[in-house]
Amino acid sequence: MDAMTKMWLSIAAILVMGLSVFLISFARAKTTGIVRGLLSIVAFIIMLAGFLVGIVSIT
Repeated sequence: MDAMTKMWLSIAAILVMGLSVFLISFARAKTTGIVRGLLSIVAFIIMLAGFLVGIVSIT
């Protein structure tokens, strides 16, 4: 993989993880009940995707 592709993958991973942090912060601050749980699960899945893209960009 060339350097530019690694750069774009790492930027995408950072943005995806930032989205998940925003989503979990929103879920904890503004929602309750089942919506809070669903948003937390979605944020966790998004963070896992960002983690995997970050790992791919390192290798």
